[in-house]
Amino acid sequence: MTQLPDLARVVERIHHARRILVITGAGVSADSGLPTYRGFGGLYNDDARTDEGMPIEEALSGHTLARAPQITWKYLAQIEGNCRGAKPNAAHRLLAALEERVPTTVLTQNIDGFHRAAGSRDLIEIHGDLFDLHCVHCDYRTTVDDYAGLTTLPPPCPLCLGYLRPAVVLFGEALPRAALTRLQAVLDQGYELVLSIGTTSTFPYIAHPFSYAHDYGALAVEINPGETHVSRFADIRWRLGAAAALEALWAALESSQA
Repeated sequence: MTQLPDLARVVERIHHARRILVITGAGVSADSGLPTYRGFGGLYNDDARTDEGMPIEEALSGHTLARAPQITWKYLAQIEGNCRGAKPNAAHRLLAALEERVPTTVLTQNIDGFHRAAGSRDLIEIHGDLFDLHCVHCDYRTTVDDYAGLTTLPPPCPLCLGYLRPAVVLFGEALPRAALTRLQAVLDQGYELVLSIGTTSTFPYIAHPFSYAHDYGALAVEINPGETHVSRFADIRWRLGAAAALEALWAALESSQA
């Protein structure tokens, strides 16, 4: 069994918590076989360039989608291809199970939909979901299991002359208002424990709830094999993968109630 420092302290906090906030990034999906290096969907390094010679951030931007949607869709399809066939892992399932014990909000940057598939209900998908599609011109919306049936990219809208796009936040686009409103509500309510799992916490809206955990009366626990932007703010650091850490935490939580 993996030995985690201050494990009993975290278990005790869970027993007395009124609310827990969990912040996840690409690392939580590593045991599902998805890449963990930084970039859109965890698939691209910062200096990556496309076949068209543009930075990947430009190809996956709202501006390029409007100007040349076939380019943006080409790389969206690459992201989906890396997700296809993968399933939620133990980390996703244990976070969903934690919500059954104590109110738990999951704030995720991931667009793979695994938290929802594993059963998390109080979920803030701050960057959207790759499999929710909507028309750029009309109100048509649909959900797909994968992109295998999309024979034309961009896929045409069946109701108008527009085309479909996934409900994800492309580079240069604003975060969804509903997600930001829900996040602010969680911050206003407060939380007694915050777990940062598998994220470098580059974005301010991801770093803030962890960096200022003490202001919210929370114990800050980071689960990440490497150093991140918020490591110095952690009360407790577990330097290993998400699934291994959460399995050890869950075992301790179960034994504490035996």
